[in-house]
Amino acid sequence: MSGMLKAPYQDFAREVLGFEFENIDLLITALTHRSYVNEHKKSVSEHNERLEFLGDAVLELSVTNYLYTNFSEPEGILTSWRAALVRTESIGAAGKNLGYEPLIRMSRGEKSGSDRARAQILANAFEAVIGAIYLERGYEDADEFIKKHIVSKLDGILQSGSWRDPKSHLQEVSQRIDNATPVYKVISEIGPDHDKVFTLGVYIGDKLMGQGSGSSKQAAQQQAARAALSVYSEQTSRDN
Repeated sequence: MSGMLKAPYQDFAREVLGFEFENIDLLITALTHRSYVNEHKKSVSEHNERLEFLGDAVLELSVTNYLYTNFSEPEGILTSWRAALVRTESIGAAGKNLGYEPLIRMSRGEKSGSDRARAQILANAFEAVIGAIYLERGYEDADEFIKKHIVSKLDGILQSGSWRDPKSHLQEVSQRIDNATPVYKVISEIGPDHDKVFTLGVYIGDKLMGQGSGSSKQAAQQQAARAALSVYSEQTSRDN
């Protein structure tokens, strides 16, 4: 890749990440999806999955160390907090906020893919960027990057209760407020068997309280439960 084509990546590193990469190819690889390599086999040979593998380990270590050092809760609760911080939705949102999506090299097909697929690509790229920072700058800078963009979301997660299993949490809330147990029903199934999207609704009594979609019924149920919890939260805020 020519220096001119590399310039946007170096600009991103300097302006957004806060430092320049001596080996800018690390960052470019971190933002290269497998599908791009498949379309450019003669000119590109490396995609971001190895860096993603490395970054995932650094991310988990950083978050685990922060939680262990700063909180005295039992292991089960800390595990749930960590899971909420590093789930695909959280790191995908962090990647979107960083604004590197236009720099991700992917195939034409992936560019026109579903929102769910692009969110996964964003999340994977975020972990790969962590891996690139770790190799370029070392653990301390990678750790600071993770604290700034991931760990900083912990207060909001604790305040909202989103770290809890949403289905279990919703059952507690609905039984306390409405003396009723949530019931999940399939609203639609769209797509071929290998790429199906399920949409489910969660009902409290006869009232539809929330809807969710996902690649499995379980994932859709979790989304629906989160939506219903948001409704209950809004009701509580109005009542207060």
